[in-house]
Amino acid sequence: MKPVLLIDFGSTYTKITAVDVEGETILGTASSYTTIETDINDGLHNALSRLERDCGKLDFAETYACSSAAGGLRMVTSGLVPELTSEAARLASLGAGAKVIQVYSFQLTEDDLEEIQRIKPDIFLLVGGTDGGNTECILHNAQMLATISPAFPIVIAGNRTAARQCARILEGCTVHVCDNVMPKFGVLNIEPTQKQIREIFLHRIIQAKGLSSAARLLDDIMMPTPSAVLQAMTLLAQGCEGESGIGDLIAVAVGGATTDVYSIADGMPRQMNTVYKGLPEPYAKRTVEGDIGMRYSIHGIVEAAGIQSVAQLSGLSAARAQELVDYLGTHTDVVPGDDPELEALDYALASLAIETAVSRHAGTMEETYTMMGQTFVQSGKNLTEVRQVIVTGGSLIHTKRTAAIAAHALFDPTHPASLRPKQAAIRVDRSYIIAAMGLLSSHYPQTALRILKKELDNNGYPEQTYSR
Repeated sequence: MKPVLLIDFGSTYTKITAVDVEGETILGTASSYTTIETDINDGLHNALSRLERDCGKLDFAETYACSSAAGGLRMVTSGLVPELTSEAARLASLGAGAKVIQVYSFQLTEDDLEEIQRIKPDIFLLVGGTDGGNTECILHNAQMLATISPAFPIVIAGNRTAARQCARILEGCTVHVCDNVMPKFGVLNIEPTQKQIREIFLHRIIQAKGLSSAARLLDDIMMPTPSAVLQAMTLLAQGCEGESGIGDLIAVAVGGATTDVYSIADGMPRQMNTVYKGLPEPYAKRTVEGDIGMRYSIHGIVEAAGIQSVAQLSGLSAARAQELVDYLGTHTDVVPGDDPELEALDYALASLAIETAVSRHAGTMEETYTMMGQTFVQSGKNLTEVRQVIVTGGSLIHTKRTAAIAAHALFDPTHPASLRPKQAAIRVDRSYIIAAMGLLSSHYPQTALRILKKELDNNGYPEQTYSR
């Protein structure tokens, strides 16, 4: 037996997973409150004590960790054209594990600067122009940022002709220069920027109270938790040498404050008479819906879906549903338990959270007519042929209606423009192992993949295909 410890320092809970990499099995899992207010190591030690009670004393050969314990990385980006460089900046940020809270296009204004100072982002991504193209916008924005002497680091990833000049304008600030995120029209090059953002992310979370000492226990550098999840899902879809994957998939993690969606699929048009609008999206894509969550962002679900939809799905009156929503919004630690009203409400909220988040993540199709006849215009990713949906989160794990909730990720005939999966098998991460397997995959990809396939298959759903 060769035990390996995998740690996820979450903003609320520290989750640990013990794996026997020789036996390719999960030895045990445990979690504890992260305790970032005192010492983050307290949460880790508490989780380890719980694991030891369940599994006995384990002598770990290796230890790896991911984290979002500092609350994640709050990103602000600016670019030239909304549909091009601004969108490229957004995709780079999300793929690196960041939470994009504002995107600016064209030249920054004084009002924009005041808003940026109020936001106090953790990092600013400055882009604009293809290589050899427009330099005026990115230079203007660098000059504007210089006037506020920003305390946050700035990543410059725009027109290479202007990048070094921007760095000189921002002399005295923390600046990182990367390759252009869109060197040619319609061509993305986001990996160098994502790598830099991850490095800044890790530096920041390691500075969180007590995490520096915890980091010394590790055998390798940490990665952001969203990056670990994206890595695990990519491995599960594609496979690795010696082990096949399960094919294209989407994954949805419904949390108390946000809902994350991942898609591993090329998403390009399937029909000959379809044209693609905008930038091609990455094969491995992540989006974060910061306004959609089961407790802290509960009102965002209602604003997006409407209280009548909540009432219809829950079977409650609109007035009673709103009353309970308001209550849960201020009592974020409440779980349904045996309360039938709260259970019904959480079912409705989780269903609508998934439906809203996946609808925003997936592309759309519009019908139009040209001189050549009927034509379709696709924006975003076409996920209609994706046949696997993976879900996780307390609202899906602690319920008997998991499949019914997860089915809201699928295509709805009443919204025919949305390119969500038409039918899919449902897989559930009941033990919260996805991030852990993403960590493990950096060193033991075959083992991580086999454990993922085995654990996600043990939920009773994959043999049945769901549709709406």
